[in-house]
Amino acid sequence: MKIRAYQSTDQAAVMELLRLNTPTYFAPEESQDLRYYLDNEREYYFVVEENGTVVGCGGFNCADCPPDTAKISWDIFHPDSQGKGLGTALLKYRLEQLQAMGICNVVVRTSQLVYCFYEKLGFKLVYQQPNYWAEGFDLYQMLLILEQTPFDTH
Repeated sequence: MKIRAYQSTDQAAVMELLRLNTPTYFAPEESQDLRYYLDNEREYYFVVEENGTVVGCGGFNCADCPPDTAKISWDIFHPDSQGKGLGTALLKYRLEQLQAMGICNVVVRTSQLVYCFYEKLGFKLVYQQPNYWAEGFDLYQMLLILEQTPFDTH
């Protein structure tokens, strides 16, 4: 497994990952949102490769956040790569970078379908809103305070 910075040439692979996870984890209308994010809002975004193939992606943003806060953004993994620890590795990779940047509050806005993944890694649910992303896709806003959470990267 290799984690590297996203490049514009990765866009087709990332969009394919989203397609493979729709409608299981994402609503069809989120495709336009992801494309817009990649083209206009992406700050720190990464892909996970296995044998030279992009099997996952995710990033974080600090803009529009208080100085000590960042938002986890657009975590997506190939269905065949889910449950193998790759998502955990990518999340921990980003959390280490955020700690090094002095960020102590990490927000993730996800859905009821995957919030348990973040909960297992220490995120706490702070807000819910039904049908936020689309019909049947609820908002689960979660928070992790890095100063209080040591990370074992091994």
